[in-house]
Amino acid sequence: MDRFVVATRYWHRTGDGRVQCDVCPRACRLQEGQRGFCFVRMRQDDAIVLTTYGRSSGYCVDPIEKKPLNHFLPGTPVLSFGTAGCNLGCRFCQNWDISKSREIDTLADAASPEAIAQAAADLGCRSVAFTYNDPVIFLEYAIDVADACRERGIKTVAVTAGYMCADPRAEFYRHIDAANVDLKGFTGDFYHRVCLGKLDPVLETLEYLKHQAGVWLEITNLLIPEANDSDTEVSALTQWLAGHLGPDVPVHFTAFHPDFKMRDRPPTPPRTLAKARRIALGNGIRYAYTGNVHDTSGQSTYCHGCGELVIERDWYRLGSYRLTGDGRCARCDTRLPGVFDGPPGNWGQRRLPVRLATPARPGPP
Repeated sequence: MDRFVVATRYWHRTGDGRVQCDVCPRACRLQEGQRGFCFVRMRQDDAIVLTTYGRSSGYCVDPIEKKPLNHFLPGTPVLSFGTAGCNLGCRFCQNWDISKSREIDTLADAASPEAIAQAAADLGCRSVAFTYNDPVIFLEYAIDVADACRERGIKTVAVTAGYMCADPRAEFYRHIDAANVDLKGFTGDFYHRVCLGKLDPVLETLEYLKHQAGVWLEITNLLIPEANDSDTEVSALTQWLAGHLGPDVPVHFTAFHPDFKMRDRPPTPPRTLAKARRIALGNGIRYAYTGNVHDTSGQSTYCHGCGELVIERDWYRLGSYRLTGDGRCARCDTRLPGVFDGPPGNWGQRRLPVRLATPARPGPP
């Protein structure tokens, strides 16, 4: 067997001779040699295998705020990487060159879980992020990386669309410390037409993460002009979040730029993001942010107890910082929700591409 191919466990045989993948709600039913929608999970020898274990589209040290996570170890560097493929078909994908690639096009780097954890430690990273494409589809590799990181005191972050079935979701998030879930819209029609998926499984993931997983959670909503940016939809989305997840889950409204199969839409105006933020705050969300635009006010953090500016941000660069080491407001002592551990980092907005290129250890049999 190819050293990048490993066995998986979330699948079952169907009555018609096919094998069904049970990792995500797409439930691909495969004949021998056939690949799923994600392209990286494949039927081989009457089972489902992962074909990209240990392979990456590249590694980069980013600011944690770029994931985006604003309440998780602020100012610190995170070692980011992805693989290839995706289990959704978003027409607006901003990383389509990775997520829509046919693995050999982009997977130019390789590393074992231990090598990734060691590289993160050597580079001074407090965390490792599975990003650029969705870790749902390479969960076996992601879990092994997370375990190797945990042994070295390094946390792991999943940047995900949350499109996952219950059993693999529970196993995956036992190993993960933080997640940013991309809630792409708030209508079933938008998910069906634009993302080739369904909304309800994503909402189930959000509720699971908030109420059962013990994982720090933040949410991103990319606002696309005349697609999912109406006041009505933003209000419904934020009312649901406040009612089902509570007021303390940060929400990031980020700007769309024309890409992939939606090049006919204009970029999101900054005023749309600012308005969405106001709607969210009005609906009880305590921490609402704007992203992908210059907006210091909309990207900064204010204490929900006294209104004090506690973390000033300009894009991914931190300015004034008025929190104690454990995340309390220096003015009123209100504890902010999140993961805070000592003073903020000083990584700033740098991006540092790195090469690992070490042999990948095969995963579990």
